[in-house]
Formats: sequence, structure tokens, C-alpha cells
Amino acid sequence: MAEFHKKKQFLNMPKYPGGGEAFKAFVAENLHYPVEAMEANIEGSVMVEYDVHDTGEVSNSHIIKGLGYGCDEEAIRVINLLKFEKVKNRGLRVKMTTKTTIHFRLPGGVRINYAVTNTNETEKIKDPEKNKPGQVKYEYTISFSGDQSEIV
Repeated sequence: MAEFHKKKQFLNMPKYPGGGEAFKAFVAENLHYPVEAMEANIEGSVMVEYDVHDTGEVSNSHIIKGLGYGCDEEAIRVINLLKFEKVKNRGLRVKMTTKTTIHFRLPGGVRINYAVTNTNETEKIKDPEKNKPGQVKYEYTISFSGDQSEIV
């Protein structure tokens, strides 16, 4: 019977302390929406490629897919703040190249303005069962402010 051996990982690569969730939290805490992008209602994603050295330092960060309006510069700034865990590889120095996509979404989400109007027009209702005594009929007008191309 053949035995299966687990592949050994010969090189340890730098990892972000706390894993992926901590990485996302760090980016979210330190990312500042550029004023120029906010004024122009710009949303989108910026892809950054960068090197992580065995010491945990980030270098050579550059934009692969940009957005403009100050978003590219902000993405580079945040990536350069990152600090990965140091790794030891039997005396070998390792440099890892990786990519990260940073999403820029306008703050505030969807805002709904509404008005409530009490209408007392029971005689126009054709089905009396829909308007029993003691019930009040309301009409709602909902308008969306701004151009919402994506609802999150």
C-alpha cells in the first residue's frame, strides 16, 4: 500500500499578523476617502502590487489598475503602512510579491427621504373590507437623493 506524504513547504512566506480579517480591518481603519474623489462621486477599485521582504517591510508598491481622483495615491499610502510578520528560512532571505485590491465606496450608503400623508378618502375605496372602521390609510412617497448606481 502506498503512503501519501504531505508536501513540505520549503520557504516560509511573510504573513499579516492576525490573518485576512485583521488585514481588512487595518485597511478600513487607515483608508481616507480622497476629497477629490468624493466631490466627483467616484467609486471603484484600485489594484496595488507590492513586495514584502523577510523583515516584514513593504516596498516597491505600484498601481496595476488605477481609479484616479486621488484614490491611487491613497491606496499606495495605506499599503506602505503595512507591516508583516518576520520570517526565518534557514538563512535565506525571501521577498514575496503580492497584489491587493482596495475598494473605494462612497460613505453614507443609500439615503431615503420619505413623507407621510394621512388621506381620509374612504369613499373612493371600492372594497369596503380593505378599510374597516378604526383603520387609517397612509400613502408613502419615497425619493432617492443622488445617483445610486450600486446599493450595498
